[in-house]
Amino acid sequence: MDLYSIMCVSDRTKARDWYAAFFGRPADETIGEEYLWRVGENAWIVIDDREMRAERVGGAMVTLGVTDLDAILTRLAAHGIPHDPVETYRNGVRHVVVLDPDTNSLSLAEAPTE
Repeated sequence: MDLYSIMCVSDRTKARDWYAAFFGRPADETIGEEYLWRVGENAWIVIDDREMRAERVGGAMVTLGVTDLDAILTRLAAHGIPHDPVETYRNGVRHVVVLDPDTNSLSLAEAPTE
C-alpha cells in the first residue's frame, strides 16, 4: 500500500521552499504541479496549490515518526521555522507540532531509546 498525504497550500513556490527546509532537502519528485517528499518506503507528503484544493488550505494534520528530533529542531531553527514546545508523554515519546505557512500541522514524534 502507498500513502500520499496532500498538504493543500496557498502558494506552491513558497511552500516548496518551506518544505525543503523542513525536510532538509528539495522535493524528491515533481509530478505536474505537485511537489513530493518521500517520508517512508511507500509514503509521501505532497504539496498542492491548485484552485480545486483552495477550500482545504491549512487543514492537514500529519504526524511523522523520527529518530533525530533534536537535530531536526536545530535545522528548523536555522531556517527560522518555529515550533510549539516539545512535550514528553508518560510513555517517553517526545512530540512537537510544527505549522507550515498555511497552518497545516506536521507533528514530529520520537520514541524513547531503550
